[in-house]
Amino acid sequence: MGLDGSAPEKPTTIVADRGVPKATSALSDTSPATPSLPPASGPDRGMRRVEKAFASRESGFMVTLEARVSKTLRDDDEGSRHQRFLIALANGRTLLVAHNIDLADRIPLERGDRIRLRGQYEWNERGGVLHWTHRDPAGRHAGGWVQFGNRRYE
Repeated sequence: MGLDGSAPEKPTTIVADRGVPKATSALSDTSPATPSLPPASGPDRGMRRVEKAFASRESGFMVTLEARVSKTLRDDDEGSRHQRFLIALANGRTLLVAHNIDLADRIPLERGDRIRLRGQYEWNERGGVLHWTHRDPAGRHAGGWVQFGNRRYE
């Protein structure tokens, strides 16, 4: 019993799933425990924004998403080096992520890992590409990031 005579609230627990930690509680079992990140509504709003952009072939905007890594690919070594991997959003949409590893650290990802990321969306017929998942050393472009586990890669 609580101090006011009410039933005690169930404790919140953290479940470590490779990647973004997930909070579970009596109120919600789907809200991510990411105190250093923007509110959880960002990824849902981002997923809807990507769907709208895909339908209208729109590109060039920054978006925050939550996803699972569906496949890791070979690096793109032409020009600036990019770590490449595919992500699957909750609605089934897949995107290619091109993460610049000349400007940011390589992310130790495996298939099935949960990540949260911010980058610039570019339309293509396969679902789209997310790039600018790193800081801009010149400070002219909005920076992005990839959150994996307790580390942010930017």
